[in-house]
Amino acid sequence: MSVTIKNGFKTVLLAALMAGLPLAPGLGRAAPGDRQALPALGDATSEDLSVADERRLGDRIMSQILPDPDVVDDPLLQEYLDSLWQPLLAAARQRGDLTDELDQHYAWKAFLVRDRTVNAFALPGGYIGVHLGLISVTGSSDELASVLAHELSHVTQRHIARSMATQRRQSMLSLASLLLGVLAASRSPDAANAILTGGQAVAMQGQLNFSRDMEREADRIGFSVLSGAGFDPGGMAHMFDHLQQASRLMDNNQYPYLRSHPLTTERIAEARSRLGIGALPVAEPPGAAAWLHAAMQGRVRALMDTRTESLRRLVNRQGAAEAGGREGISASPAALAEAYAASLAARRLKDRATEDSALARARTLAAPYPGARRAVRILQVESLLARGQAVEAGRLLETAEPDASRAGMLLSCSVALAGSGPQAGLQPCAETLQAWVAQHADDSTAWTQLAQARERQGQPLAALRAQAEVQLAQGNTRGALDRLRAGQQLARSTRTIDSLEAAVIDTRLKRVEQLRREEMNEERNGDRAP
Repeated sequence: MSVTIKNGFKTVLLAALMAGLPLAPGLGRAAPGDRQALPALGDATSEDLSVADERRLGDRIMSQILPDPDVVDDPLLQEYLDSLWQPLLAAARQRGDLTDELDQHYAWKAFLVRDRTVNAFALPGGYIGVHLGLISVTGSSDELASVLAHELSHVTQRHIARSMATQRRQSMLSLASLLLGVLAASRSPDAANAILTGGQAVAMQGQLNFSRDMEREADRIGFSVLSGAGFDPGGMAHMFDHLQQASRLMDNNQYPYLRSHPLTTERIAEARSRLGIGALPVAEPPGAAAWLHAAMQGRVRALMDTRTESLRRLVNRQGAAEAGGREGISASPAALAEAYAASLAARRLKDRATEDSALARARTLAAPYPGARRAVRILQVESLLARGQAVEAGRLLETAEPDASRAGMLLSCSVALAGSGPQAGLQPCAETLQAWVAQHADDSTAWTQLAQARERQGQPLAALRAQAEVQLAQGNTRGALDRLRAGQQLARSTRTIDSLEAAVIDTRLKRVEQLRREEMNEERNGDRAP
């Protein structure tokens, strides 16, 4: 979990979540394959916060988080994160860590946060936040997966609910109100700092983290989940060792994961002992996975800190590498990460010459590795779009391997939306997006593109409905109601409007009005809670 009260919603929100929530004592039923016992869901240690209530609490928190610009829906990075997250979930199911109740009620979603600090955190209801800064320093996909496995284990073992167990006098809704109040304060740095400088500062800071027992439990179970998912279990030991060494050299308040997850010599030794070794094995030559991870590192480094001076440093690092003539040692994943980051950073700085040079270098390095090659091609298409060259971007996509992924779909639709020619090209994009959101109604980015496509096609009612779904996917029922009511008014005032779409809007409006009434009832009940 997060530790430092700094800028942004992440740390302040979690401060409120864990403040005043001591460890619930008692261990009960053991999970398959583990010696240490865990509480049964019906035990007193978890009955104060049911599985359904925890999911509702998580949804309430996420409805406030999702609209924040620090939440990053970069399709390529999200796809990479999911490629690690999904095997871990499958392994946890196989182990029996996910009961049917947990599996059905929790969201089980990992999301990205634009923050250069090295951190990840678990929220109620199966939501896992991952800072871009964490990805930027991990040496491999196995290391990143080890952190995800650790945070996943916090969720499967219901550590949040167990930590809340002693707070019997505070209802779930009252706690949600507290969280949202602190979230509002996080918008002001002065208010955020005041949280720690006030009379509750010592108590809050002292109780931010899970207990050491819970951290060890998450380490132990996470190790088994990591192994079961097919990742190198040495990734956890490598991660601990890598971060500890880095923190000794340049912590600079950038390694909260170390402070919230104390990496003592004993704890690192435990990670190594699970491997049956006294020291870490020598790393093997990098394979295709290492090159893809490097490309993702480069992307992260240019996205996590968009200040001009930070972008300039990325550009200068690539320039120094080229000027130094390090050809003998530069054909490495680290060189790909540098070139990828420099190209994206140069684009933001509108330095086309440097962008083109770095992109050419990235293409050369990534050429033998399909995953990394695709990541660089996406970067190239994005570069053409940024320059207003939608036709050239479309041609590049046509010559590439077919890509039916979410990232490929959204990129293709971005190209279609950027075009200025006949609108017929938008129809395949709109149809693909419509089919996608029918199965993924919570994908606000896809709904946004669909709204844009319908607007361009001259279908204002369908565009309004899609705009409403964007708001609903982000948990904003008020915004969804506003768009749906606007659509209803448009349908009533225009005879030529699509009657089928008008009927859909009427149905969705009734459903969202019901959701809004439920939210208001929860808020009123929360205000009356003791």
